Amino acid sequence: MDRDFKVVIPARHGSTRLPGKPLLDIAGKPMIQRVVERAQASGAGEVVVATDDQRIRDACESFGIAVEMTASSHRSGSDRLAEVIERRGWSDDAIVVNLQGDEPCMPPALIDQVAYNLATRNEIGMATLAHPIDDSDALFDAHVVKVVIDTAGFALYFSRAPIPWHRDEFLGRKAALPKSVGFLRHIGLYAYRAAFLKRFVTLEPAPLEIAESLEQLRALWHGTPIHVGLAAEAPGPGVDTPDDLARVVRYLQAAPASS
Repeated sequence: MDRDFKVVIPARHGSTRLPGKPLLDIAGKPMIQRVVERAQASGAGEVVVATDDQRIRDACESFGIAVEMTASSHRSGSDRLAEVIERRGWSDDAIVVNLQGDEPCMPPALIDQVAYNLATRNEIGMATLAHPIDDSDALFDAHVVKVVIDTAGFALYFSRAPIPWHRDEFLGRKAALPKSVGFLRHIGLYAYRAAFLKRFVTLEPAPLEIAESLEQLRALWHGTPIHVGLAAEAPGPGVDTPDDLARVVRYLQAAPASS
């Protein structure tokens, strides 16, 4: 797939745990610039940052990236994407990838993969990715979102809790993962058809979405299938805390120059 999809990067300056996150320095560049570079290295035909903060706009324009100033009232990145779609007049069948503004280590290949997975499934409006979990710490970490899928690769449920819960194996110990179950970490990278996203943001938030603080549960609650592809490679670390920022710097220093 080449040049047939668009990437929108929602970027907020306000963050409870890490204020000003998009502009924080990562090895000589603001984080938002590193995220944009990941998107530009994919097959996307257009990359746009969506923000409501003039400081982020100024930083992006200083290195030549398109910016849309979106409403400050938006509750989520999906709402910002929907506004960008309307403002730019993208067609209903356009494929739009939501790359979060705190993912400076997202492999461009995964951006291409999630767009391709949606493009080859005309019957659905939303796709995402997952990667195997191989340690119990990640499985029981509430900050790591888990997903279970059916035999066709469609999501059954997303949760911050460890799912599926292996009744017998977890009864007495949780240090080792059961060999008979494949646990999956959800990667917060989405591809949407524009028409679907414009409808999605008008739906009422679902009780499960509110309980888990996971917006994708709104789609499942309202009967919309989500295809979950198995990521071709593991994504690098995202940034939510100061410790994450230091981890990203180490990751980039250890990565090959081409990364």
